[in-house]
Amino acid sequence: MNLSMRQIRAFLYVARAGSFTRAAERAHMTQAGLSILVRELERQLGARLFDRTTRAVQLTDAGRRFALVAESVLQQLDDATAEVDALGRSARQQLRIAATPLVSSHLLPQLLSKFRTDHPDVRIQLLDSDLPGVQDMVESGEADLGLGFFFKVGTGLVRRHVADFVLMKVSPAPAQPKGLGRAGWASLSGRPLITLPSDNPIQRAIDTHMHKIGVAADHDASLAVSFLATQISMVEAGFGHAVMPTFAVAACKRHHVRIDTLVNPQVKLGFYRVSRRGAAETEAMKAFDAAIAQHLPSMSV
Repeated sequence: MNLSMRQIRAFLYVARAGSFTRAAERAHMTQAGLSILVRELERQLGARLFDRTTRAVQLTDAGRRFALVAESVLQQLDDATAEVDALGRSARQQLRIAATPLVSSHLLPQLLSKFRTDHPDVRIQLLDSDLPGVQDMVESGEADLGLGFFFKVGTGLVRRHVADFVLMKVSPAPAQPKGLGRAGWASLSGRPLITLPSDNPIQRAIDTHMHKIGVAADHDASLAVSFLATQISMVEAGFGHAVMPTFAVAACKRHHVRIDTLVNPQVKLGFYRVSRRGAAETEAMKAFDAAIAQHLPSMSV
């Protein structure tokens, strides 16, 4: 037995109307097409569902029993369809972004303000965490996408390059910076550095480059902290210098520090957007990608 929803709906149209002619009009079908659906349903059920006379069409005992079940099944199906449709609309209009703390606190608020103006129907949720936490939220489906310096991701994620940020030196200064200067890597030689933990991917990239060009900081006076925001504050307090990507320019401009792009050579770090492998790209995600491409490059100068 392979009953179709078209057959069941056709049966209910006739049962409610008491007439094949009126039922066909309400179903926007030909009477012949409606009759074929009902006959095929009766054949598969092995029972007559209607007593047909020249004046009326009436349900048989089997028809009345089947009508009770059919009404219930269709109501449940219509309810479920409406709920799924509502969930789909909600997903299309919702954007859950996971990002590391400095990205969440200094880069994204400006970008999201512009995005909300252009897309007022999209409900935005910002989730901040460390880099492993961002990956976990995206992999579990708690977040639609994640942003950060993902030099390597698990097989469950798809990585997309968003922008490049050059490395800069942050130094103590008596006033807030007005813009980026330039400094050579040699200016870090023998200086105390405020670093991130050695297993942090940004710090690993910095350490690898400094070792490559033969620049050594004052390791005895250097210290490691967990977050870029803490690095900036410690530099401001005079504990040393720091090296970080220029995506932290906006945060530095709130402190009494000096910021200089490191040159000879200039080193760039890739900034990435990650999403769950196999997950559908919603319209909100595509619109956000366009906003990142438009606005992010101007936020590191």
